[in-house]
Amino acid sequence: MQTLAYQGAVNRVVRALLRTPLLSRAVGRHLITVYAVGRKSGRRYPVPVAYLEHEGGLLFGTPFSWARNLRSGEPVEVRYRGTRRVADVQVFTTEPEVVEAYAVIARNNHNFAGFNKISIEPDGTPNPDDLHEAWVDGARAFRLTLR
Repeated sequence: MQTLAYQGAVNRVVRALLRTPLLSRAVGRHLITVYAVGRKSGRRYPVPVAYLEHEGGLLFGTPFSWARNLRSGEPVEVRYRGTRRVADVQVFTTEPEVVEAYAVIARNNHNFAGFNKISIEPDGTPNPDDLHEAWVDGARAFRLTLR
């Protein structure tokens, strides 16, 4: 799992861009803010994530522990293209589910693939061993359905 030393500062800047009306249209084509609520603390954590529109929902993946606060069947608030919305969450945690979702995202977003150390084969498909390794390292995937 890769983290950046300055990730907190980057996240603050990205969240500000996603709140700015004109800029949110451009930045929001690839990023949303997910407002995860801590299970124990009750604190709200605004986290920008890259997403992919896929089969009527927003698909994203992350190996980071904040995502354990998202649960299937529990709605979550998101900022999508500059507007706060409520979304239903479907969590994928099994290896086949995570590998499939990560493959879809990585195939369509090579920055996501690079950040998650998933190499892309010459034919454009994500490397299966790298997808498996992402799951071993704690990756989870999520589908959000906006209300």
